[in-house]
Amino acid sequence: VMNYEIINKNSVSGRRRGDGDTAGKVKGKKQNSKYNEEISSDSETESPVVAKKRQAKEEHDYDETPQEKKLRLAKLYLNQLKEQVWTHSFCGKNVDVFGMQPSVSFILFVYIFLQLEQKGKLQRLIAKDLLPPDASEIRLLRGHKLPITCLVISPDDKCIFSSAKDCSIIKWHIESGKKLRVIPGGRKGTEDRHVGHTAQVLCMSISSDGKYLATGDMNKLIMIWEAETCNHLYKFTGHKGAVSGLSFRRGTHDLYSASHDRSIKVWNVDENAYVETLFGHQDAITALDSLSRERCVTAGGRDRTVRVWKIAEESQLVFHGHEGSIDCIQLINEEHMITGADDGSVCLWSVNKKKPLSTVKQAHGCHGDAGLEQPHWVAAVAALQNTDVVASGSSNSQVQVWKCGPNYRGLEPLFSIPVVGFVNSLKFSHTGHFLVAGVGQEHRLGRWWRQKEARNGICIIPLKRKTPNQDEAPTAE
Repeated sequence: VMNYEIINKNSVSGRRRGDGDTAGKVKGKKQNSKYNEEISSDSETESPVVAKKRQAKEEHDYDETPQEKKLRLAKLYLNQLKEQVWTHSFCGKNVDVFGMQPSVSFILFVYIFLQLEQKGKLQRLIAKDLLPPDASEIRLLRGHKLPITCLVISPDDKCIFSSAKDCSIIKWHIESGKKLRVIPGGRKGTEDRHVGHTAQVLCMSISSDGKYLATGDMNKLIMIWEAETCNHLYKFTGHKGAVSGLSFRRGTHDLYSASHDRSIKVWNVDENAYVETLFGHQDAITALDSLSRERCVTAGGRDRTVRVWKIAEESQLVFHGHEGSIDCIQLINEEHMITGADDGSVCLWSVNKKKPLSTVKQAHGCHGDAGLEQPHWVAAVAALQNTDVVASGSSNSQVQVWKCGPNYRGLEPLFSIPVVGFVNSLKFSHTGHFLVAGVGQEHRLGRWWRQKEARNGICIIPLKRKTPNQDEAPTAE
């Protein structure tokens, strides 16, 4: 059953005032567009391609009135829908819009439905239908020699890309569990001749059309790959510290990157170009995420802040709530996000409120001798987008699945999934049919503890539902 809930705008506090700090902005230069080329963000000159597009856009905007612009974009959108073979998963059922020759009114209805989802106004209520999986149903894919550090799932839910402390990248076929491609890691000092990473890969992201894969490592490098073949395309340089977060803006090939140098950089992968740099965090940035809007969210590690970066406005919003280093972040929709920290807490946030909507302390319990107990660090969080289901992972050999309360004001534990080892990365499939956990014997950022009984690998966890074949129309509250 797939229920929907319209989020009441009045239930969340109003837009914040006075927290928008102007971010630093630096322009960069684009070199000739060729594969295996190194693009740096150190230059002060703006990319001619980016500058030309910006000038054309400004001239076009100057000539148009707001009403004319809305009309033009509406016509363009409708024409695109009519010209493309567009299939969307609607209420859990695939609807081939062009196979049924829809009317303009139906297209607009689906468009409004998608807009409500993207803006966080429509929440799919599926948590009540989820069932805990049996331990025997969890599959483990092994291929990395060292602990997994990051992973992503392809947009069609057919493949997984993973990386580990051994610097290698593996493309897996989910159904068969076989390796489709392997990009081996190189030794330190072989950067000039090795095609691939020679330092630990900390993050990766795949574009929403499945064309590009981006990976970032401890050597301050961002590498762009062709996702289908895993052929190397570009190398982006410019960060002064380890690259700790990557995210493609949905529907585009704009790439956001975060680093331990406390900066955010924006890249255009189509044009093989650096765009700009943003500053604001006071400590190493540990994680980054984005969706469709021209903005991204970041976790600031030891500065204990979460920030929302409005790229176009060149501003940022600052949020406080954790008592320790914030190590992971994930957007649930455009208006809400979840974070985890080494103080053992999991927080649920709204972009319109500077304090968490809900906080669960010691989310994964504690460890240590009596009187000296310390909470298990939360190393990974994941969200099934536009739903009321999120998950978190730690070193207590459990993946915890949570239910978000009404209007995202609350977190209730649904069930725990046994996974031996450090859960260093978590991702829900786009359909919500399974959850993938990257597991290792050690934490992805260090060697503070070691669980010898753990096995380095990828755990594929099926998500069963009580009534998987029954569809239900959206309902509004």
